[in-house]
Amino acid sequence: MNTLITVNLLTSNNPNRWFMNSIAFWTVVMLGAMCIGGFFMFRKFLKVLPQADGKSKLDWQNYWVERSRPLWTDESKALLDTLVSPVPTTFRDIAKHSIAAEIGKIAVESEASEVTRDHCIRGYIVATPKRDYKFLIKFLTKNEIDYKPYEHLLNR
Repeated sequence: MNTLITVNLLTSNNPNRWFMNSIAFWTVVMLGAMCIGGFFMFRKFLKVLPQADGKSKLDWQNYWVERSRPLWTDESKALLDTLVSPVPTTFRDIAKHSIAAEIGKIAVESEASEVTRDHCIRGYIVATPKRDYKFLIKFLTKNEIDYKPYEHLLNR
């Protein structure tokens, strides 16, 4: 009799089996989502930790953005918007801030009177992670932006 009940519980016609499978499926989905979210939260946490100089990576980004704010022209802001356009809208503001910080750093260190197209392209390449260089090159080519003078930055 016990064997018959066990076999009945394992058949696909049993509504309890369907419910348990759906619970298991959603458990896996939720754990996966929490792991992905935790990964990004941990990366953000690492950016806030102070470095050897006492400032975090985020502090330095804010410093360079504020320091270079008067140097930005409407043309350079429009180019920055174009450069960050392939980034998904969810992450676009963060990407724009980190790229603007790198561009500002390059412009300030070169003692420029304004942020130029050269600064924007150079900062965009430097701020982009190496794993995304293939997409970067494709995007620059598609928008007819000559990246040949900056190939040495792609090979670092």
